[in-house]
Amino acid sequence: MSATDPPPPDLMRLRVEYQQRALSEHEVDPDPIRQFHVWLQEAIDAGLPEPNAMTLATATPEGTPSARLVLLKQADHSGFAFFTNYLSQKARELERNPRAALVFYWPELERQVRVEGIAARTTDKESDDYFATRPPASRIGAAASPQSQPLASRAWLERRFAELRERYPDGDIPRPPHWGGYRVRPHRFEFWQGRRSRLHDRIEYLLAAGVWTLRRLAP
Repeated sequence: MSATDPPPPDLMRLRVEYQQRALSEHEVDPDPIRQFHVWLQEAIDAGLPEPNAMTLATATPEGTPSARLVLLKQADHSGFAFFTNYLSQKARELERNPRAALVFYWPELERQVRVEGIAARTTDKESDDYFATRPPASRIGAAASPQSQPLASRAWLERRFAELRERYPDGDIPRPPHWGGYRVRPHRFEFWQGRRSRLHDRIEYLLAAGVWTLRRLAP
């Protein structure tokens, strides 16, 4: 760092005292999916931006990790579904190593949820049904973008988008075969509630032989 560079942020002095709520293993729902629905609905009701945004972590078979934000589009007892380009980095990694981890973070509620599981593609019908709900421009954008591939320029992408929009002026473009969904079937959940003095509440759910058990973890 040169003498003219501004000093870096003093990260060691950044501190937030969590104090809104508590989380008890005696009060949570014994079903982690139902407990997740409760927290997600509270995030929605609180008007949080993108309450369904989640970090998706994947890894190569050799263990090299990567992570990015995606949007949850379904959460029920069949799993957590999101949609993407099957040629993207995340999809290429999931095809070779289906283990995945999800993280939801709602800082305004001082809450975090971690999910671990195995990912598999949704059916073609499920992908078609969701694709049909997307705004016309989003459908064209999905068809136009070779996601995660190198681009010669932004202009190339915009020309490709314009070409498809001219071909499908009503936006009724069919779902590209390289675009669809994945569903993560969980075998582990962790619900985290921030508490004073960093004595956070952490409740873990583990799936074994089709039965969920829960326990408290140290912060």
